[in-house]
Amino acid sequence: MLKDWVKAKRPDDEEIKARLQAARAELNGMQMSIKEKKLPVLVIFDGWGGAGKGSVMGKVIKNLDPRFYKTETLSKPGEDELRRPFLYRYFVRIPEAGKFSFFDGSWMDEITRDRLLSKTDDDEYQKKLTSIKRFERTLSDNGYLVVKFFFHISKSEQKKRLKELADKKSTEWRVEKWDLWQNKHYDKCVDVYDDYLEATNQFIAPWYFIDSKNKKWAELQITELLVKNIGTALQNSSYTAPLLQNTFPLVTMKPLSEISLDKKIPDDKYDAELKELQTKLANLHNKIYQARIPVVIAYEGWDAAGKGGNIKRLTAALDPRGFEVHPIASPEPHEKNRHYLWRFWTRLPKDGHIAIFDRTWYGRVMVERLEGFCSENDWQRAYNEINEFEKELYDWGAVIIKFWVHIDKDTQLERFNFRQNTPEKQWKITDEDWRNREKWPQYEEAVNEMIQKTSTEFAPWHILESNDKHYARIKALKTVIEEIEKKL
Repeated sequence: MLKDWVKAKRPDDEEIKARLQAARAELNGMQMSIKEKKLPVLVIFDGWGGAGKGSVMGKVIKNLDPRFYKTETLSKPGEDELRRPFLYRYFVRIPEAGKFSFFDGSWMDEITRDRLLSKTDDDEYQKKLTSIKRFERTLSDNGYLVVKFFFHISKSEQKKRLKELADKKSTEWRVEKWDLWQNKHYDKCVDVYDDYLEATNQFIAPWYFIDSKNKKWAELQITELLVKNIGTALQNSSYTAPLLQNTFPLVTMKPLSEISLDKKIPDDKYDAELKELQTKLANLHNKIYQARIPVVIAYEGWDAAGKGGNIKRLTAALDPRGFEVHPIASPEPHEKNRHYLWRFWTRLPKDGHIAIFDRTWYGRVMVERLEGFCSENDWQRAYNEINEFEKELYDWGAVIIKFWVHIDKDTQLERFNFRQNTPEKQWKITDEDWRNREKWPQYEEAVNEMIQKTSTEFAPWHILESNDKHYARIKALKTVIEEIEKKL
């Protein structure tokens, strides 16, 4: 990659000036097409310290409409970000449909810096490489254009630039210790960067090497490449992403029709067992906080199956400072304009905390599938994307507990009628609930497929038989306790 890179011949100054004027105008004119086609564009500026990434980025974007782009300077992760999954701080910053995001620095800097400073072993490095490749691929598959630039300069040129910056009071702040370390260990950096660049040079998000010795020439290379990539992406707006084979070990699950729903707990035993389990969970909550273990609990299930009451008995045992419940409804406009998993990434807990989701990312393969809110390719692709998302959480160290709260159709009707006829409960029943009930067979088929394809060994599904709500609550508490104890 870097070692074998052959620089393009730099044109003379007059040609650069003329081509740059034309490329700037073309890029500016593309903004309306990007907005109309709802194309999100993520532009990544990586490379050597002192190579001019920030100044060239400023020149590239100065002719764009500032309402349609954001710039992000991604230096070392902050304290809060270090308590989240590796990709968290990048995923939450992806652009909305029809807009640009320009990243000054990216996941490359974070992973290669740790590699160079021996803060990560081979296994962890390879896991992060896999995460990055999946991340870039899922962005591309979901309609994002990802353009990656590496600003390249020689060791002597870097040394000269860093000295010039350090010698002026107005610019000395721009020289970081890391930049000086890079220059001192230039050859070692080349080896690590080459390995990273080759591993992440994917056809859906290739690397472009920018000759950064001359800033005008660097700006021209980037502007023309952006125009070319955006033009291709606009032509490919109807592109259908390929479906990938699942590579994760799965747990065999029974179809819903084979699950017995006659399980009960005697009324005279319920209160005592509930109190005992809640006390046990409260103690475990303290332990996971001290051990900084994150817990993600996902609830799905039939309407009126008892998710709310189940969650209430679970949270009664928890310290309110250490958990949050996320009721998930239809996505807001700013959420619909991003990757469908974005609104769940933004709600992930810090390590040592618990996030409880009342409805989840599985809406993609249920309601969005059945109501036509996404294409067939979208929901078929989502099984693998969801497994990858949960694997990312698992590799971070999270306990992932997924519940399907299950009842039969007669029990649902009985509960619907009770809600309808009880004034203080009427807010809990909507026309949409009745419409969904009419599609019970289609939903059951979708749920069975979902459970079969996403019950992985690291994040299996747990069925809560909820014709008897008391039984389901006790089973949920026992399951959460068991999974946390396994991790501890």
